[in-house]
Amino acid sequence: MTKNLYSLNTLLYFIRLLVCNNFSSIPSKTIDVLHIREFMSLNKCTYRFLFLLASLFLISSRFSYAQNKSPVVNDITQLNPIEIQGLIRPTNTQQIVLAIKSNKGPISIGGGRYSMGGQTATEQALQIDMRGFDSVMHFSAVKKEITVQTGITWRKVQEFIDGSDLSVKIMQTYANFTVGGSLSVNVHGRYIGYGPIISSVKEIKMVLANGEIITANREVNSDIFYGAIGGYGGLGVITEATLSLTDNCKVKRTDRILNLNEYQSFFNSTIANDSLAVFHNADIYPKRYNKVRAVTYSRTLDDVTVPYRLKPLDTRYGVHQAVYKIISEYPGGKWLRQHLLDPLLFKGNPVEWRNYEASYDVSELEPKSRKRSTYVLQEYFVPENNFDSFYPLLTSILNRNKVNVMNISIRNAKKDPGSILAWANTDVFAFVIYYKQGTKQKDKEEVAKWTRQLVEASISCKGSYYLPYQIWATSQQFTAAYPNALTYLTLKKCIDPDYKFRNKLWDAYYK
Repeated sequence: MTKNLYSLNTLLYFIRLLVCNNFSSIPSKTIDVLHIREFMSLNKCTYRFLFLLASLFLISSRFSYAQNKSPVVNDITQLNPIEIQGLIRPTNTQQIVLAIKSNKGPISIGGGRYSMGGQTATEQALQIDMRGFDSVMHFSAVKKEITVQTGITWRKVQEFIDGSDLSVKIMQTYANFTVGGSLSVNVHGRYIGYGPIISSVKEIKMVLANGEIITANREVNSDIFYGAIGGYGGLGVITEATLSLTDNCKVKRTDRILNLNEYQSFFNSTIANDSLAVFHNADIYPKRYNKVRAVTYSRTLDDVTVPYRLKPLDTRYGVHQAVYKIISEYPGGKWLRQHLLDPLLFKGNPVEWRNYEASYDVSELEPKSRKRSTYVLQEYFVPENNFDSFYPLLTSILNRNKVNVMNISIRNAKKDPGSILAWANTDVFAFVIYYKQGTKQKDKEEVAKWTRQLVEASISCKGSYYLPYQIWATSQQFTAAYPNALTYLTLKKCIDPDYKFRNKLWDAYYK
């Protein structure tokens, strides 16, 4: 019996080392040849019994080891792994309240994790993962409004309202994002005549740092309403949102190639006051940055040519991955896109439902791997009158730093109605840069350098930059681009005096 236990002990020691991946720590005389011979001399039944015990130990050890290991969260770029203290996935508001009241350390809030600089996490925080908090609380087709838990994705909202021939009024291009995440960054889209999403929000409910549940709108707790939307999770957890909806309609696509220096005049004369225009953007072609393709979707009574109400969920995006790889890596790839691929893509004038055009899946942008390189976004805003002043600075900086740009999309957004951290203090043009970068430290340092140059260029044109992306701007640039930052930070100190709600954005700028 002693021999069997001794052999079991030897086996268990080996397994502990396997579990901990720590063979280098084996003392040279811990297990000698005699121990191994004793183990190998056991009869078959005893061996099986010992193997069963060892297997059970292995399972329990691995479970225990996994439990003790701190979880790591990351964002879509895979550039910002952050070791957190723990994670919860609430399904009701009381679970959120309890977590906030009982947790003494920092708390961060995550949704789809499509922000790209750590805006949903910080080290050793309890992360509230909102993605299971996704119910529809109230819907009125007559009033054209919906109240949802904020972990719901836009796609689920679209599926719920499409049968009533209603559509989301303002959202970003891709439908994978959560409503709460979109509110927290105050998104905009390609919608003509609209600005940031706050314009379509009637009311929100929030849980504050003390666990209090409040309602906030333009009349009640208005400071929190205008602070939390576009507030990047710094004031509390937005748990519910009541949104204005609009009619679903059929839209017809048209496009036109222009010189970049002609675009502002074209937009002002053709698009800005077109009551039928629903979606519009213009794509600037790299590397020369002198041509744009202006694309508009306008209301129509024509029959649809696309049979789907929403984009199919089972679509495979292998072709998209191959195209982006060609554009970003192959010699002549950008020329090929401009002169061959896009002319084929934009052939004809399809007619589709508004909800179809608003239900893109971000999977079409996802590469096969983000290990050595990754796709990233940045965005800059300038007043409409400064369009011609900004784009030469933009393209010069990108060329000088040899940035691997795949596309720059121009959108138009109306003035923000009052959010404290407004990125549009007047009507603006937005420049959305989609580029590829390496994942090594030297690659990050290069991006930091030219990012600060672009931020400075936008500020020089009385503009701003978008905060959901990599956090490279200096504190001085942050306050210059967001002149009401002190108002926001003062409000945060008032309702979150212990700095409970944190993420990498506020770690960088909240003093």
